[in-house]
Amino acid sequence: MSIRHPRSLKWRLVTRVAATQGLVFALLSLALVGAVGALWMRGLISGGAYELGTIEALSAAVARDAEGRLILRPTPELDRLRSEIEGFWFVVRDNGGHRLTEGSVPAHLEPLLPGLDRIGSANLSHGGGNAVPPAAVVRWVDTAAGEVQMLTSAEGRVLLRHLVGVFVPMLLLTLLVIGLMTLATLLVTPFAVQRALAGLGRAADEAEHIDITRSGARLSVHAVPVEIVPLVRAVNDALARLDRGYEGHKRFLADAAHELRTPIAILTTRISALPSGPEKTRLLEDTTRLTILTGQLLDLQRLDQQQVSFATVDLVALAERAVLDLAPLAFAAGYEMAFEPETERVAVPGDETALERALTNLIQNAIDHGGRRGTIAVRVARAGWIEVCDEGDGIAPNQRDQIFEPFHRLRQGGRGAGLGLDLVQRIMRLHGGHAEVVAGPSSGACVRLVFPREDRAPAHLRPHPQLT
Repeated sequence: MSIRHPRSLKWRLVTRVAATQGLVFALLSLALVGAVGALWMRGLISGGAYELGTIEALSAAVARDAEGRLILRPTPELDRLRSEIEGFWFVVRDNGGHRLTEGSVPAHLEPLLPGLDRIGSANLSHGGGNAVPPAAVVRWVDTAAGEVQMLTSAEGRVLLRHLVGVFVPMLLLTLLVIGLMTLATLLVTPFAVQRALAGLGRAADEAEHIDITRSGARLSVHAVPVEIVPLVRAVNDALARLDRGYEGHKRFLADAAHELRTPIAILTTRISALPSGPEKTRLLEDTTRLTILTGQLLDLQRLDQQQVSFATVDLVALAERAVLDLAPLAFAAGYEMAFEPETERVAVPGDETALERALTNLIQNAIDHGGRRGTIAVRVARAGWIEVCDEGDGIAPNQRDQIFEPFHRLRQGGRGAGLGLDLVQRIMRLHGGHAEVVAGPSSGACVRLVFPREDRAPAHLRPHPQLT
């Protein structure tokens, strides 16, 4: 398939239908014309006779000599008539009294010879009736010798040029009809084909909305052409297999997270008992990261199963708890921590556990990627957003949308599994908001959790009016 000529199924059908119709009609027309012409020339239609055949042959042969007398030039057509017609005869005369004759005029036509001046054009029969073909014809014709009158038999034969004169208009009419039919096909067939493929278009639209986070999605076979139904069903079977595999994968991760929580807790306790030092700090960071990872896996399972409950959440109090919980880890990694609320309370409807996990992930992400220098600031705005900013290397503009994709990491071999920011985005979308990268006070990374205003919140998050 090329860019200039895409392989459109609709237009391939349209052009092939139009071409087939035109070809069939042309072949039928040519066959009909050929059959009629062959029958006519064989004499099976109208006896193969052409009453003006002799007149036309004489017209082409008549000329004048140097003295102005009428003469006949030899022509192949005139020779053929002489050989085919027994008793070939004719009378050619002009207004000047010149006459040219050959053969014997039939006896029943001899009385007409004196009165030829009074005859312009006539078909003469044997008994005065309307015989077809007539016995003789009289015509005034223009020739190389001027206008002459001819009286001759009507026993001429059909010639190819006669057929051409008859059938060329028929062929032109046929081509006109073919052109109109092709044009009508090109105008009407696209709508018919588009309507026939409407079901396939709907299936394609459904396929565009299939997402890894929505299990059970299937393509509809309603109004899909029967030839395409096996393909749609095969795609649905493949989606079902993918759903089963994905569900098994999620169950495995959830089970593994459950099983790892106890060993990680024991490991953390034992490390805490070690003497203070850089090695202990690094080990505590690693165990904390493992704890957060298992929590992320369990949170993903909880979100997938819609195990969330909404209530009024104070963002200031939630952010303060998260800062206090992670401040020791940040201090040990070389950071300062700053908590900057604009007001004492910012209330939003939501799931407190999920929102706390989202904010914890952002702070942990800043600890891991902030360069172990500067200050990690957590700000809560009166407008309904929380942001976490560090003073590290920042996030490149072309990476700002990709960091929220699952398993995406800014640097290969870096810390984490790439689940934290994906989980943050999913939690925010569940609350009708979103996470985004914004410009911070320094060149470091700054990620903001934006909650919707109350009048734009999803219906299930809006507070119910109190009855009085």
